[in-house]
Amino acid sequence: MKVFNSKIAAEEYMSNHTLTFSTPELTLLRYSFWLGDIVPDPKDKEKTIPRLMTYLEEKSENTVVNIIDDDKYVPSGAVKKIGTNMNNDIKYCPECGKDNSIQARFCIECGKNQEE
Repeated sequence: MKVFNSKIAAEEYMSNHTLTFSTPELTLLRYSFWLGDIVPDPKDKEKTIPRLMTYLEEKSENTVVNIIDDDKYVPSGAVKKIGTNMNNDIKYCPECGKDNSIQARFCIECGKNQEE
């Protein structure tokens, strides 16, 4: 059975691409196109395959595949608090309750737009 290792693919994408001025929708769209890019086949350099195929792993039928729990968000460290808060004012995200800088446009925890 072949299984797509989405965690490794997402980590590689996030480590090589900037998220500056990106919305979650734009990031997902770019990630989808990145997975569909045609790259050299690692097994046969003369052939090309979609990048997605390089993240397929062979698993035995008895192997338990870990499912990512959508209810639990674990930050990857790709987004960190940048700069200092000039006047120490904070605002709280209405979605997750995280305290953000008063100048923040998006929550540093969940990514929700703070300007709504």
